[in-house]
Amino acid sequence: MLHSMIDAIAATGARVIKFQMHIAEAESSVHDEFRVRFSRVDATRYDYWKRMELTPEQWAEVKSHCESLGCEFFCTPFSVRAVNLLEDLGVARYKVGSGDVNNLLLLEAIARTGKPAILSSGMSTLDELDRAVELLRGRCGSLAVMQCTSQYPVKPERWGLNHIGELRSRYGLPTGLSDHSGTIFPGLAAVALGASLIEVHAVFDKQMFGPDATSSLSMSELGQLVKGVGDIATALATHGSKNDVSEFSNMRRLFGRSLTVAKDLQQGSVLTFSDLEAAKPGGYGIEPREYELVLGKRLKRSLTRGSFLTEGDIE
Repeated sequence: MLHSMIDAIAATGARVIKFQMHIAEAESSVHDEFRVRFSRVDATRYDYWKRMELTPEQWAEVKSHCESLGCEFFCTPFSVRAVNLLEDLGVARYKVGSGDVNNLLLLEAIARTGKPAILSSGMSTLDELDRAVELLRGRCGSLAVMQCTSQYPVKPERWGLNHIGELRSRYGLPTGLSDHSGTIFPGLAAVALGASLIEVHAVFDKQMFGPDATSSLSMSELGQLVKGVGDIATALATHGSKNDVSEFSNMRRLFGRSLTVAKDLQQGSVLTFSDLEAAKPGGYGIEPREYELVLGKRLKRSLTRGSFLTEGDIE
C-alpha cells in the first residue's frame, strides 16, 4: 500500500512526499490516548504506533522509492530518536508537527542538524511560536512557518487564511498552509495570498479506514491542487503591463467598433445621438470614443442604416 501511494502521489505532479516517523518507545507511553478511537486491533495508542513502525531498512526503501520518481523524501520526526534515524538516512530538511512546538528538546535536536526546518502552528499561541522560532532561526539552514488548524476536517471559518500574512509579517519568514479541510480550495487561496508552501494529506479514497481520511485529498484532487498551485504561482510571478496590448491587436480589431448610422439619413441631416450606433469590427469608420465630435455636424451625402460613418461623410 505505501509504495502504491508513493507512485500515485508522484503521478499527480507533487515533488515532495512527506511522511511521519513514529517510534513508539521514544514518543509514546501506556497513557497515550487516541484522538479518534478507530483501531479494532490496538488496545492503546502505543500499540498502534508500535504496529505501524517501519524498520530503518524499510525507511531507506521508502526514501529510495521517492527519489527514484524525482520526489523529495520529507519527514516529520516525533522523537529525538527519529531525528537521529533521519540523519542516518540523509534527509534534506525537517518538519515540526503542531503538537511539538513546545517540545524544545525535539526542536533542539533538529536545530543541531543545521538543516532547513518547517514549523507548523496548529495548536500554538503566538508566544509559543515566538519561542520556537527564536530557537530555530539562524541555526537551521532556513526556516518557514505554516498556518495550520488542528481540526479534522477543518471548516472554512477556521482555515485561518488571514494568519498567513500575519505570520509572514511577524517573523519575516516564508509562510505556508498545512491544510486538513479535505478540499483543494484553502491551498489555492493560500498561494494567491502569498503562501510558498502547501501541505495536505492524501488518500486513494475518502472512505478508506483511518482517522484522517475525510480530511485528505483524493489523488484526483491532489492533481488538481498541484496544477492549480503551479498555475497561480506562474501568474503571480508574471508582471506584465496593462498598457501593453500589442498581442491583442487582431482581437481589438475583431471586437472593436466603428460608428454607423442607426437609420437612413439624407444629405444635410444634422447628426444627433439617436442617429448613431457602433458596429463591429473596428477600423471601418470613426471610433465610437469620438462620437461627440460628430454631434451637430451635417452629412455631406445620404447614408443608409448601418453605413459606417467616416470623416469624409461630415462637413
